[in-house]
Amino acid sequence: MAELDLPWVEKYRPKKLNEIVGQEEITERLEAYVKSKNMPNLLFAGRAGIGKTASALALAHELYGDDVTRNFLELNASDERGIDVIRGKIKDFAATMPYGGVPFKIIFLDEADALTRDAQQALRRTMEKYSKTCRFILSCNYSSKIIEPIQSRCAIFRFKPLSDKDIKKRLEYIAKKEDLEVTKDGYDAIVYVAEGDMRRAINVLQVAAILSKKIDEGIVYKVSSRARPEEARKMVDLAMRGKFTDARKQLDKLLYEYGLSAEDILMQLHREVVDMDLDDKVKLEVIDKIGEVNFRVTEGANERLQLEALLAELALLTKK
Repeated sequence: MAELDLPWVEKYRPKKLNEIVGQEEITERLEAYVKSKNMPNLLFAGRAGIGKTASALALAHELYGDDVTRNFLELNASDERGIDVIRGKIKDFAATMPYGGVPFKIIFLDEADALTRDAQQALRRTMEKYSKTCRFILSCNYSSKIIEPIQSRCAIFRFKPLSDKDIKKRLEYIAKKEDLEVTKDGYDAIVYVAEGDMRRAINVLQVAAILSKKIDEGIVYKVSSRARPEEARKMVDLAMRGKFTDARKQLDKLLYEYGLSAEDILMQLHREVVDMDLDDKVKLEVIDKIGEVNFRVTEGANERLQLEALLAELALLTKK
């Protein structure tokens, strides 16, 4: 696939460690491994879209150069999570000698917290057996789901959430490369929608760019199936002022004009309520009710009915 045809997440994926955004302390330690051509097994932990995969790939490219495809194996544990993969594909790759000047290969196991417990036990034994010829980089969202014997065999790197400034800086770089005009409110909207996830931010920018070379907040919210923050805040405000019918009309707008699911609306309401100017006690009750409705929806209750019930609860809350 030509570079022009690549998704922008891949097209603009950092090629070197010093290009990784917002993880300076981690990349500094990884660069030291590259210089010494030696490293322990690594465990990368943190939420999605903050540079774990990019760091692993950049590390491999800097270590191996043109020989990276012979010495680096990338697997996704969500797709291949059973013990047979550990005993087969991983074991076969680890057992062969490395190619070139680096004395070990690297196996990168993304979403390693999806591995079954039996597969993790098998992986632990493989890590021990082939420690001379192979190093492992495990990436996960939740390090607590990785068994202790594996954690103790790894240097653990905890990736921090990306700041709005870091995300905006990368978006500005891509926009310049793609000859896009992005307004200030357009950048702010992408940052809001991304919630610290660089991958999501770049995907939103690319989808918006298909519609227009000039990108403002209206386009961003349209392509990301998100309402403007003030739209969600308005619905809560109307309900809490006892204007149930008006709040219900605002709910219709979110459901049918923006095409949001109940879960999308509840997540956005939670985010807005936290920042609203409300008494702390009231804020706690509202968040509690949002959490309760979210649980009912995920358990299969009628979405429309539950959202209207939430608005009714908010209206009654202020009367109390």
